[in-house]
Amino acid sequence: MNNTFRRFRRPFLANGKFGKYMVYAIGEIILVVIGILIALQINNWNEARKLKVAEKEFYDGVKNDLTQDKAYIKTVLALAQKKDTVYNIISNNLNNWYNENRAELDSLLTIYFSSQRTFYPISGSFEAAVSSNEINRFQNKELRQAVTKLYNSTYARLMDNAEDTDNRWFSVVKKYSRIRRTGHIGEMNEFQREEFLDDIFYHMYGLDHYSNNLKKAIVAIDSLIIAQSKFLAN
Repeated sequence: MNNTFRRFRRPFLANGKFGKYMVYAIGEIILVVIGILIALQINNWNEARKLKVAEKEFYDGVKNDLTQDKAYIKTVLALAQKKDTVYNIISNNLNNWYNENRAELDSLLTIYFSSQRTFYPISGSFEAAVSSNEINRFQNKELRQAVTKLYNSTYARLMDNAEDTDNRWFSVVKKYSRIRRTGHIGEMNEFQREEFLDDIFYHMYGLDHYSNNLKKAIVAIDSLIIAQSKFLAN
């Protein structure tokens, strides 16, 4: 293309037609500028298209992660509810259960001492976008902030709650490992039975607090899944 411009340029300079050459030169510059602007526009369009694809892939990944999170939270809540039911039954009158229906009390305590689970989120999609700093380039600011709040605030608090709940649970399980191992409460005097109830209350107080926060997390997850689904549909 430069050779073509030179061929047009030479006759003007040879004939001393400087004014016409200046007009031509300005036109040449304008054409070059236009070409650069078009190239930049095409490049910007390609970058915007790639970013839009990446943003949709991100929210689709987060949506899948949250769907799995919600399912696991429900499992955790179901197990916690069983323990809560047992505690409500025996806390009202442990002495009567102990003295008059020991076999049924053992059955209830077997349920209470069954496995306890705590929730830790699946955060692969979010962490990948954060580590690459790609998340800050996404255009949907409101949705981006909602996702960040869930992971950095709601989930962070839940993990703190989970640690406390686990510590309370391990404390009870360690102290009453014989009951858990044999499935029988064994011999206890009235003072020991009161102490047993106090220890279970200590555990259940933390577990109830944790369960309430898990329920709030489900509400936040549902809201975010709906918002992401709307974004992905566009």
